[in-house]
Amino acid sequence: MTIDVRKFEISVSNDTLQDLKQRLALTRWPEKETVNDWSQGVPLEKLKQLCSYWEDQYDWSRCERNLNRWPHFKTEIDGLDIHFLHIRSPHKNATPMIMTHGWPGSIIEFADVIEPLTEPEKHGGTADDAFHLIIPSLPGFGFSQKPTSTGWNVERIAKAWTTLVKRLGYREFVAQGGDWGFVVTSAIGKLAPPECLGIHVNMLMVEPDTSTMDQLTPQEKAALDDMAFYQDHDSGYAKQQSTRPQTIGYSLVDSPVGLAAWIYEKFYAWTDNNGQPEDAIELDRILDNIMMYWINKTGASAGRLYWESLADIAGKTVNLPTGVSIFPKEIFRPSQRWAERYYRDIFYWSETEKGGHFAAFEQPELFVNEVRQCFSALKAHHQKR
Repeated sequence: MTIDVRKFEISVSNDTLQDLKQRLALTRWPEKETVNDWSQGVPLEKLKQLCSYWEDQYDWSRCERNLNRWPHFKTEIDGLDIHFLHIRSPHKNATPMIMTHGWPGSIIEFADVIEPLTEPEKHGGTADDAFHLIIPSLPGFGFSQKPTSTGWNVERIAKAWTTLVKRLGYREFVAQGGDWGFVVTSAIGKLAPPECLGIHVNMLMVEPDTSTMDQLTPQEKAALDDMAFYQDHDSGYAKQQSTRPQTIGYSLVDSPVGLAAWIYEKFYAWTDNNGQPEDAIELDRILDNIMMYWINKTGASAGRLYWESLADIAGKTVNLPTGVSIFPKEIFRPSQRWAERYYRDIFYWSETEKGGHFAAFEQPELFVNEVRQCFSALKAHHQKR
């Protein structure tokens, strides 16, 4: 490492935690919804249960201890302090991989996959499956610095991630991501820095191929239905954050209940669950993730990524080798033939039997297997080229 990289430890003050409890205790609740489902948002009783547990039983110190088991760092890139985890595998020849979270996620998403990826022999793998991991917090998220001016779009982040990997001394790497991590990882693929060998994404957004409309497969018909549902019933958060992130930011930074509802709803809508988010991810872990936004006051700054880059999500042409894992409860599930119009070198395509949008969070073992298989295939792919 260079002198530009500084060690960092997470330490949240008792004053911050007490302030949270006081705000939760003083909540002014609205009336109950007029439906018997989630179609108007998080049901009142569900959110009251979550917030009661958050106030009286949830233990942030547990999460803090768990996170501090791994080495954290900060480094200034392009004028902004970037927070990241850097976990070296004990295997010298491990593949360096930068993994990027999304919204409303955080580095918490990857907690259960770090050891299986860095020490695979303890989790059903071999030394050939090992990775050195770099897991940054997006600008304006988590413990990374908040941009104070416009311009921190996904392409700029992609360039920063390449700088980060090189600064850590790696000559080559692979990149992985879902949600905004997919967008940043695709931006790395579009820029195609010579150090990047290939990418893997567990969310994929591409425009449907209009030439296929007369011969749609059942999967493609379902994908179109999902896109229509998202546009009509599930995209209000994105419209708000892409147009007025500052306006919603006041509520998200000031009200823990408002923040919890804003995020908790997505853990209901986007996970592979049986009717409640906790079917897919236990409540403590959901709150760990919400805390990453609360303690760092990032409700507005995280939302600004939508303002900067929502228009950049789809339509990239990526020539870098690309691996794709499609989980069945993902928001968007395009067909491979639609994807190949934009991703010109898809060497790995997999459709799993379970899991949703937060793949590493929901199905860590399945996610790890997908990553291993993808980048094992990449090695063979490069040998053929």
